[in-house]
Amino acid sequence: MGGYEGIQGMRVEHILLGAALLLLASLAASKGAGRLGVPALVLFLGVGMLAGSDGPGGLYFDDPWLAQVLGVAALVVILFAGGLHTEWRQVRPVLWPAVLLATVGVVITAVLVGAFGAAVLGFRPLEALLLGSVISSTDAAAVFAVLRSRRAALKGRLRPLLELESGTNDPLAVLLTLGLIHMISQEGARASDLVGLFAVQMAVGGALGYSLGRVMVELLRRVHFESDALYPVMSLALVFAVYGITASAWGSGFLAVYIAGLVVGNSSFVHRRNLMRFHDSTAWLAQILMFLTLGLLVFPTQVARVTGLGLAVAAFLMLVARPAAVLAILPFFRASLAEMLLVSWVGLRGAVPIILATLPRLAGIAEAQLIFNVVFFVVLTSALLQGTSIPYVARWLGVAAEAPPERRPPLELAAPENVHSDLIELIIPPESPAAGQPIAQLGLPAGALVVLVGRDNAYRVPSGSTTVHQGDILLILGHKAQLDEVRLRLGIQEEEPV
Repeated sequence: MGGYEGIQGMRVEHILLGAALLLLASLAASKGAGRLGVPALVLFLGVGMLAGSDGPGGLYFDDPWLAQVLGVAALVVILFAGGLHTEWRQVRPVLWPAVLLATVGVVITAVLVGAFGAAVLGFRPLEALLLGSVISSTDAAAVFAVLRSRRAALKGRLRPLLELESGTNDPLAVLLTLGLIHMISQEGARASDLVGLFAVQMAVGGALGYSLGRVMVELLRRVHFESDALYPVMSLALVFAVYGITASAWGSGFLAVYIAGLVVGNSSFVHRRNLMRFHDSTAWLAQILMFLTLGLLVFPTQVARVTGLGLAVAAFLMLVARPAAVLAILPFFRASLAEMLLVSWVGLRGAVPIILATLPRLAGIAEAQLIFNVVFFVVLTSALLQGTSIPYVARWLGVAAEAPPERRPPLELAAPENVHSDLIELIIPPESPAAGQPIAQLGLPAGALVVLVGRDNAYRVPSGSTTVHQGDILLILGHKAQLDEVRLRLGIQEEEPV
């Protein structure tokens, strides 16, 4: 049977086969990433570059608009999954230093790199500042991937600080990039206009992210489908709706989806565990597709021509600009020198700078291609040098921690049709009336059974005399209609992440 003609004259079956082979190659690369000590994103980029027009694959792809669309969609998925796995009780103590790093730190980094580009590298001032703005934010996908690997466990507040910073610093980098493009393209544009626009972006993004996150939780609790497989579909649709609504209202869609993920991840509902696994998988798929696409977009022969320039920018960013931003902020929060040095080194750049580097190309900026190639080189250098060395630097500075064993519930429940019971996972909050009480005295409704108790990275089968502690994870089997009463008995009301 003959095939259908697709994009650029390619047959659809060839496109699908090529996509499958690229995904399989990326999965194989991810297997080797841990053994080589290289972040998986570098290998995903490498697969894309090998498949591109300058590689043996010979696939020609030079569509920055499509790459930008795919990149934004992927970042939405990745940021939501990052927020989903962020525990509010861990990030609350580091909220202010993370927010300052995500705002003031981004501005300091952009200005310093811009000054270096203008004074040393010969860029014109606005183009130099545009380059600094594009690479001013750390990348959530890169930071989440590296810090959540078993090789990079960190002590105390370091991991939540770095993850919260990387999840919230994209809006300002996007705003600076768009504002500078506007100033370069339009005569008479003023830098002061950016201040008001940033305030609106952050305020609207934060407010809608929290509000729409609460709406997501209520829908996940109250909407009932005949098939459990439809809940992940609904949650994914809602994630994109959060971004679309917020961006349409002149807010930061990236900030909104991260906050929505934080709200949903710190709330209790029936299908929470399954949805978290689903969004884990979609985040990995989004990360692979995003870096593959960006790898296809770049022409390695062009990047090689800016090696000297790229090395100079990367060295200044890693050794001067990022440390200066950190040292300007963290001393006010009693951070030790070792902590500040580690935060300075975990300034990973990834997909966001490459996606932002497509904007000058779309706007027709004269130095756009040079900026794109330099940014791509800086991202590769950052991932290879910083991403691979974080565990060793952490140990050298004395801030490495022993990686806890991965905790996976040893029990799954697949409810048959016409059975209205669910296995739900609830975390005993601080000051819960259930803390310190035996299970038999919790007053749970008849038919609600505590199947497992998770504590200290292990699960055990409880008895009626088992005492419940703050922070315990209870796996409870019960009728769907009893869930509100179960939450009430355990002191789990409307979980507020802020």
